[in-house]
Amino acid sequence: MQLSYWEIKNWFTNVDYTIVGSGIVGLHTALRLRERFPESKILLLEKGMLPEGASTKNAGFACFGSLSEIIDDLKSHTEEEVIQLVQKRWDGLQLLRKNLGDKTIDLKPYGGYELFLKTDDVTYSECLQKLPFINEILRPLFKNAVFEKQVDRFDFQSIQEYVIFNPFEAQIDTGNMMQALLKKAYENNILILNNQTVTQFSDKGSSVEVLVNDFSFTTQKILFATNGFASQLTQGEVKPARAQVLITEPIPNLDIKGTFHLDRGYYYFRNIENRILFGGGRNLDFDGETTTSLNQTELIQNKLEELLKTVILPQTEFKIAHRWSGIMGVGAHKKPIVKSLSNNVFCGVRMGGMGVAIGSLIGQELADLL
Repeated sequence: MQLSYWEIKNWFTNVDYTIVGSGIVGLHTALRLRERFPESKILLLEKGMLPEGASTKNAGFACFGSLSEIIDDLKSHTEEEVIQLVQKRWDGLQLLRKNLGDKTIDLKPYGGYELFLKTDDVTYSECLQKLPFINEILRPLFKNAVFEKQVDRFDFQSIQEYVIFNPFEAQIDTGNMMQALLKKAYENNILILNNQTVTQFSDKGSSVEVLVNDFSFTTQKILFATNGFASQLTQGEVKPARAQVLITEPIPNLDIKGTFHLDRGYYYFRNIENRILFGGGRNLDFDGETTTSLNQTELIQNKLEELLKTVILPQTEFKIAHRWSGIMGVGAHKKPIVKSLSNNVFCGVRMGGMGVAIGSLIGQELADLL
């Protein structure tokens, strides 16, 4: 790459902080650094035309975990760890709302619902049995009961009698959120370059040498906010998890409003005005969905359509308008990784599918490591 004198001088000289990844975490990291170091030069590098992972591709759930997900987490985490996870997600959502405003992100507090298929008696029974206990351990945080059982009012088919309602859950407009964050970054004199892949970096002690495409430059510090693409950085503590999604054409008189979880959160859907966005299904092929490829598969797309026809919209004709995929970062533990990798290299990764909820907070934590 042959850069001009002006390009080198304005973008790649005397760089204080370089952030890799322009998603929710990366942008909040940059904004927090600007707040802490007003005179610094901040460069943000993004390998995609738009954020490559899930920040512009997620379903727009302002959630912190369905009842079945929280019960599942208690099987591999301590009670204190699970409460801390929920607290962090809730705090992150409040920070996102404070930073951007509810009107900007088009927050709609319709509440969230968890459905249980007729064939899933085990999870359904466990959730009804443990609902009072989960409410009790979360009461200090929410000052109220989080989950309650309700009779389904949406005419879903092939599901158990009760759904679990969560009044604290909401939906947002993912595109509006990311545009607002990008605008805020530009207004704060943060330099953003897209289609730039960091292929190598080396901590030299007093600075970091960074190779981008075929060009190298130095920066005082480098911070990675690459989430599902961070496997090599973290010795495998983060694995990519593809999430496949589809959205319908507008459906006249659609009565479904809210965010919905199905099959322990492996499926999720919501209305976007009078359309249904539906995603998930990686539990059908965990190995195949442990990938950074943004393609879709017939196996999962066919299952999404089948559930739309048999469970969600059984009496309604619909057409699929569009399909896409996003890449999440998951691991054996749900706690995000925010740490220094060397004196001048840092990372904030492994959002565990909760980037909307915790991305703003993790960005701040990453910046505050310096």
